[in-house]
Amino acid sequence: MWGLLLALATFAPAVGLGLGEPGASVLGLAPPATTEARGSARGSTPAPQSSLVQPPAGKDNGTSERHVRIRIVKKKVIMKKRKKLTHPRPMVTARPPVTTTPVGVLDLPEEQEPGCPPLGLESLQVSDSQLEASSSQSFGLGPHRGRLNIQSGLEDGDLYDGAWCAEQQDAEPWFQVDARHPTRFSGIITQGRNSVWRYDWVTSYKVQFSNDSQTWWGSRNCSSGVDAVFPANSDPETPVLNLLPEPQVARFIRLLPQTWLQGGAACLRTEILACPVSDPNDLFPKAPALGSSDPLDFRHHNYKAMRKLMKQVNEKCPNITRVYSIGKSHQGLKLYVMEMSDQPGEHELGEPEVRYVAGMHGNEALGRELLLLLMQFLCHEFLRGDPRVTRLLTETRVHLLPSMNPDGYETAFRRGSELVGWAEGRWNHQGIDLNHNFADLNTPLWEAEDDGLVPDTVPNHHLPLPTYYTLPNATVAPETRAVIEWMQRIPFVLSANLHGGELVVSYPFDMTRTPWAARELTPTPDDSVFRWLSTVYAGTNRAMQEPDRRPCHSQDFSLHGNIINGADWHTVPGSMNDFSYLHTNCFEITVELSCDKFPHENELPQEWENNKEALLTYLEQVRMGITGVVRDKDTELGIADAVIAVEGINHDVTTAWGGDYWRLLTPGDYVVTASAEGYHPATRNCRVPFEEGPVPCNFHLTKTPKQRLRELLAAGAKVPPDLRRRLERLRGQKN
Repeated sequence: MWGLLLALATFAPAVGLGLGEPGASVLGLAPPATTEARGSARGSTPAPQSSLVQPPAGKDNGTSERHVRIRIVKKKVIMKKRKKLTHPRPMVTARPPVTTTPVGVLDLPEEQEPGCPPLGLESLQVSDSQLEASSSQSFGLGPHRGRLNIQSGLEDGDLYDGAWCAEQQDAEPWFQVDARHPTRFSGIITQGRNSVWRYDWVTSYKVQFSNDSQTWWGSRNCSSGVDAVFPANSDPETPVLNLLPEPQVARFIRLLPQTWLQGGAACLRTEILACPVSDPNDLFPKAPALGSSDPLDFRHHNYKAMRKLMKQVNEKCPNITRVYSIGKSHQGLKLYVMEMSDQPGEHELGEPEVRYVAGMHGNEALGRELLLLLMQFLCHEFLRGDPRVTRLLTETRVHLLPSMNPDGYETAFRRGSELVGWAEGRWNHQGIDLNHNFADLNTPLWEAEDDGLVPDTVPNHHLPLPTYYTLPNATVAPETRAVIEWMQRIPFVLSANLHGGELVVSYPFDMTRTPWAARELTPTPDDSVFRWLSTVYAGTNRAMQEPDRRPCHSQDFSLHGNIINGADWHTVPGSMNDFSYLHTNCFEITVELSCDKFPHENELPQEWENNKEALLTYLEQVRMGITGVVRDKDTELGIADAVIAVEGINHDVTTAWGGDYWRLLTPGDYVVTASAEGYHPATRNCRVPFEEGPVPCNFHLTKTPKQRLRELLAAGAKVPPDLRRRLERLRGQKN
């Protein structure tokens, strides 16, 4: 089965598969015939797609018992959403300026707003205890699973299924959300069930409201005054938005499925659009205040706005910033990088280079905004004279790439944070998943290790690109090529790749060593360093450290400190993390920042506070380990490409063009050897304390006689007598 899934993942963009990450399911495959069942009449004659739908009468939930006849054309609803790429207009009549007040409605006059943000089902701001339902097929299909974009596990029937599903015999199913405070409800977004194996979705529903969960009133059609029936989904994954004809102020909202896919069940995932309202009588406890006091631009930025913001930061802090491009996307959008250092534009001897990369998957937007916020924050705090930021930018050269996949982001941005779904915008414009697009260097390394060729014949570091990967017709995205050339040009030491859709930090290797294994613990020789780096980010991230938080989807990473070996989670051949480790000196991890891939912009201030300390602390880990310069003993010039080997760790690093190097290590005593072509190797002991480093560990190498002779002959000089006698002795020993 895994072989099939991996094969399908190759064609994911063409058929709409979400198989690049855990919990993703098959999207867009041809479903069964989309006939509908109404209410509990499972065996009744199916209604055609463009027929008149009559909801069941006699519901004893406070709704009208009159029959309603509303024309529902599902294809038109879905196509309108795709074409406009904005919030589609509701099928029901637009609301009048004055709302009627049914019995039991809180009389809290409030000025109408044009739109409301999500209540927080997807982002987990709404807890499981706030969700109820009339029935559930199993615990794994309970109301706590009815969250927009929630992903199921691989096995149906486990504790982590992909929707709320009512029991088959439930004649009047409902799904209910308790907002806990007076709330103005303005709209509903729904999806079907996320599953590799089943097709289940609701095709129409009603909406009710209550202040005490006992007395309910329905959302009315403004023109007829009867209960409105809203068109829902025609596939499992596409989010469908319905705005209420009139926003309603209440504490509880209830969705009542009316029809669903023939042969399926009443299953849905949802997000509620809602605005908080004032509580003049103080009847309800105050909602916790979320936000940030930092004076930053908390909104989503498309390509044009991102470029403008980066220019503004550069103009505000010209002495510590530089904006440059590393290449272009398939559609010609530049991949902009913000460099921040006290000497922007140059590599200073002994100063390490670090990077953050975001937006590899275009629909995972939080990382992009966090890096834009980080560059604003560093600029602002440097101007204020903050000692921590000043030291960071004085001792480190920081590079921030907020959007590696700008084409994919523009697609997701046009759809909007709540309507983009789980996969749209993930791939680049060519349909390539960039996190599977780097050269697989793991396989040749492991094959050489199995043959006993490492490190004497095949190096354990800086593995070259395979020949097939360099061919003109190789399937390599322009974004991937640009990042590889960037890696080769700058001697990066530390990096993090920011993603979204989970709350966990993963570390290399990302690819399983056993061929075709879906998951398998596959550590690197630097496993202790990677575990430390991952723990530093996870341990300083507020959301990951929340003791009462629930899992995002189907795995509870908090049981293991919110970190995991990437291959032990799910195998990712061709990942940027593995490539960075095997092709360069750089140690890179992946940070999954949030359950919500594209959070609403009103959640950005809290997300910034969740990650601010982690982003800063992780950058400071570049000081962990040893650093130094490898020099020629005679000339005192730095030696480029000298190899730094640590005894007991089968992975070496090399010096930059000035002879400087950085080797990340956890505290301990190490035997370190520096070697270079044409020089005698030198070995020394280096101790890494628990105090913040890095520890200086310099080397002076002496040229070999052969190298000295080669240089003298190349310069046209005579061979010194001592060197001539030594060469003669060596020839005699050889004879």
